[in-house]
Amino acid sequence: MKKLLTRLARAGAASVALAFALGSAPVHAEEGFPLDRAPEAANLASLQHGAQLFVNYCLNCHSASLMRYSRLQAIGIPNKTIEDNLLFTTDKVGNTMTVAIRPDDAKAWFGAQPPDLSVEVRARGRDWLYTYLRSFYRDESRPTGWNNMVYPNVGMPHVLWQLQGQRTAKFEDVVDAKTGEKSHNFVGFEQVTPGTLSPVQYDAAVGDIVAYLSWMSEPEQQTRKRVGVWVLLFLAGLTLVAWRLNAAYWKDVK
Repeated sequence: MKKLLTRLARAGAASVALAFALGSAPVHAEEGFPLDRAPEAANLASLQHGAQLFVNYCLNCHSASLMRYSRLQAIGIPNKTIEDNLLFTTDKVGNTMTVAIRPDDAKAWFGAQPPDLSVEVRARGRDWLYTYLRSFYRDESRPTGWNNMVYPNVGMPHVLWQLQGQRTAKFEDVVDAKTGEKSHNFVGFEQVTPGTLSPVQYDAAVGDIVAYLSWMSEPEQQTRKRVGVWVLLFLAGLTLVAWRLNAAYWKDVK
């Protein structure tokens, strides 16, 4: 009995400690270009706007084969709105989000087939995607005319350029005083032509896209988080009960 109660107390305490440790773990930028933290907003308005932008700008080349259009009803988009505004001509509400572009054509145009974005957030991370979509710049040496600071020499063009406008990247050569080695350092972007959105509005729009991609990668994540809170509270209560039972059991034992 003693061993059982002690194990229960230790297991409950360890589970709670581990959960809090994982929840508070800091986000580290990848080596190279630093990553900005993606906004955490995941309200319905943000998800709906992100879904609209995703269908209009991303779904032309990137598929989301694990997501059905009908699943958008879970974020408050009515079936009629999906049919009238988010479906392509031959698609139906029950279809998955696939694209008409052929793999051979995609490889010829972009150098590789655009990846499926169903679980891209889980593969890359929210911060990576948020920074990536805000780090395109004009580069006439590239086949598409665009380059990216997070993913140098990427084959993808800047599909959101009309929203953000056109920018160039500014670099400067720096010589190390000790070693004499030269480095070509990025110092910032320079706006060439304005977009239809202001910089603040564009960052918010990208945040909405990332929020939608995050939701799409795991539509039940909000439910999982809510349930997780109750599980942690249950484990905390179980730890307290096991601790007091253990103390009561051994209080008269000398």
